[in-house]
Amino acid sequence: MPPAALSIHLAIGQAYAWSVFKPPLESALGLSGTASALPFQLAIVMLGLSAAFGGTLVERNGPRWAMAVSAVCFSSGFLVAALGAATRQYWLVVLGYGVIGGVGLGIGYISPVSTLIKWFPDRPGTATGIAIMGFGGGALIASPWSAWLLGVLGTNPAGIARTFLVMGLAYAVFMTLGVLLVRVPPTEEEAPDAQTPGAGGSAPRRTAAPRAPVTAQVSARNALRTPQFWCLWVVLCTNVTAGIGILEKAAPMVADFFAHSAAPVSASAAAGFVGLLSLANMLGRIVWSATSDLAGRKNVYRLYLGAGALMYLLIALAGDASKPLFIGCAAVLLSFYGGGFATVPAYLTDLFGTYQVGAIHGRLLTAWSTAGVLGPLIVNAIADARRSAGHTGPELYTTSFFVMIGLLVVGFAANELVRPVHPRHHEPPPYGVRTAAPSAPKGAAS
Repeated sequence: MPPAALSIHLAIGQAYAWSVFKPPLESALGLSGTASALPFQLAIVMLGLSAAFGGTLVERNGPRWAMAVSAVCFSSGFLVAALGAATRQYWLVVLGYGVIGGVGLGIGYISPVSTLIKWFPDRPGTATGIAIMGFGGGALIASPWSAWLLGVLGTNPAGIARTFLVMGLAYAVFMTLGVLLVRVPPTEEEAPDAQTPGAGGSAPRRTAAPRAPVTAQVSARNALRTPQFWCLWVVLCTNVTAGIGILEKAAPMVADFFAHSAAPVSASAAAGFVGLLSLANMLGRIVWSATSDLAGRKNVYRLYLGAGALMYLLIALAGDASKPLFIGCAAVLLSFYGGGFATVPAYLTDLFGTYQVGAIHGRLLTAWSTAGVLGPLIVNAIADARRSAGHTGPELYTTSFFVMIGLLVVGFAANELVRPVHPRHHEPPPYGVRTAAPSAPKGAAS
């Protein structure tokens, strides 16, 4: 199952390498920074919307169906974008990468998550971290690969089109592996205990997944009626906004930030910075989500939001005085960003159970859609306005960094408001377990 999940998430994680395409598109098609961010923004919006509306279909039709839909949409989105670049019709790039590819992002993102939780219910944070780690690490592959393809095929419209074409075909093949590998865990009736030998003393047959801890179950419909869901929505939205603002503009941001320093950042070094952020994003997903199994979900979100605000403050105050400080703080922020994504499915499971966690997770990802617009809009709009006013270097981004600090403080407060779900929202048996008191998520009591 982990390789099946990773084959999908490593592919769709290419979205985090979009900043590599921004300078060539701006130069070839005469776009502003805000305009060149539109395909990425729309892709994240469609990710959240397709996950919200498709979450129930994923639960009903299974992960193989979902992964197949994701592979078709994501790869065909690149092909439409290639046509748009070749014909200089930017709206086709937006339609292909943003709308069609964005649907593939959303369905592909949630398809393995609930399945992995069912395979490893005793370690939900680690299980989801394994899959979602791939989404964060996708840009680690895509960033240098995209830069290399653009260097070989050209940064003019024809070269960009050929790059999109090659990537779309390659991802179609790679994602198909996940479609072929994915399985759902057998039930206890289908698979006897591992200690029971097969007929004739043969080797033991496959076993069911470990039992999930006994907890109350909440349907997707009822989850939307709880304050816990909306507190987590604010938490995820603010954490994602703070991270995606850097990630979407990573390559041009690091170049702008140190444009007047003694050692300006080259285009290849900027692409390397994107790769480093992707590595931090990827490692944060597995490290912090695994940590949440031990420390509790609420506690790790206190770390993401509180320490994240501190990192932004350090960058804003230091300016271009220290390149290692900027890179280090940005890497920590992206590790928190990735960790927030990987931890939230387990947080939802602690609060609402496994009954319809895939559908609940899909609805929660509308927070990602909102953040996908807010983060790039805040950073790009402020940078464009400051540049028009004659500002350069760190002055382009300092204001947006203080906006991010304010958002993280709001998210921190929302996380503190999370409490156990009231029993009136629980499902009756056989889906739920009647409990005398609500079940608390790890760390919620603190």
